[in-house]
Formats: sequence, structure tokens, C-alpha cells
Amino acid sequence: MATPDFVLALRERIGHAPLWLTGVTAVVLRGLGTPEAEVLLVRRQDNGAWTPVTGIIDPGEEPAVAAEREVLEEAAVVAVAERLAQVQVLPQNVYDNGDITQYIDLVFRCRYESGEPYPADGENSEARWFPLDALPEQVSQNFRTRIALAASDEREARFTR
Repeated sequence: MATPDFVLALRERIGHAPLWLTGVTAVVLRGLGTPEAEVLLVRRQDNGAWTPVTGIIDPGEEPAVAAEREVLEEAAVVAVAERLAQVQVLPQNVYDNGDITQYIDLVFRCRYESGEPYPADGENSEARWFPLDALPEQVSQNFRTRIALAASDEREARFTR
């Protein structure tokens, strides 16, 4: 995953110390409400996992805009963020280089508009549609929950106390 320039600049000052970041998960759906409903997934280059599109919000960027931008950058698909589905704090992550991060993740349900998915920016090895009821084994339980919440009819965002 490409590290944004603002994070690299922060790392120059704080070294490997814990860094709190805000991220987005863009659950892009098409055909929702039909038996052919599908979700857009990308296969991560670093570990082979299938996930919805994720990314870091740039300073001053609106979260919904970040979700839409990440989908276009990573999968060459135009999508529109429709609603916030979940807010959660992810476990602390220690990268191979020793950097420590923790994310607050905002999960958006996004509506497909146009484009044929492909791994557009080199962060992923594949990008394609999967039936909502036939996700690949390499989708973690946490991502399955994010997808289910985004695809649900719930109007309010879920959060943990």
C-alpha cells in the first residue's frame, strides 16, 4: 500500500511511534436488491487478501470524497458514497519496518456508477466483482461484517461503545 506523503513527513518527525490515522473502507455495490447483487473487491499485493477498497483520508479531505477517490485510484471504478455504515477502531498495527499505526475506520456504502475494475495503481494484483453470497475465502471476518453492514437496509451507522 502506498504511503501518503503527509504520513511520510510525520514519520520523519516521530519515527516509529504510534500514529493515529483515519481511514475509509469503500464497499462498492451494484445490483443491490437483486439476486445478482455484487461487491467490488481488490486483491492486496502484499498479502493476497481480498478486501473492499480501503485507504487513508488526506488532511482536509471529506471522508466520503476519500472513499470515492480511493475506489477510482485503486480499481478505476467511479462510485458514489451513499451512507456511512460503520465506525470502528481497528487493532494497532506494527509494520515490518517498525512503524506503529492505529486507524479509526469509516465504512461507506458506495453505489457503482461506471468503469470496469482493474488494479489501477499497483497496490493490488486484481480487482473484480463478486456475488454478495459467494465471497472468496481470503475475505476476513471483519471485512465480511463491513460488507454485510454496507449491504444491509440499516440507515444508521453502527459503532462500538
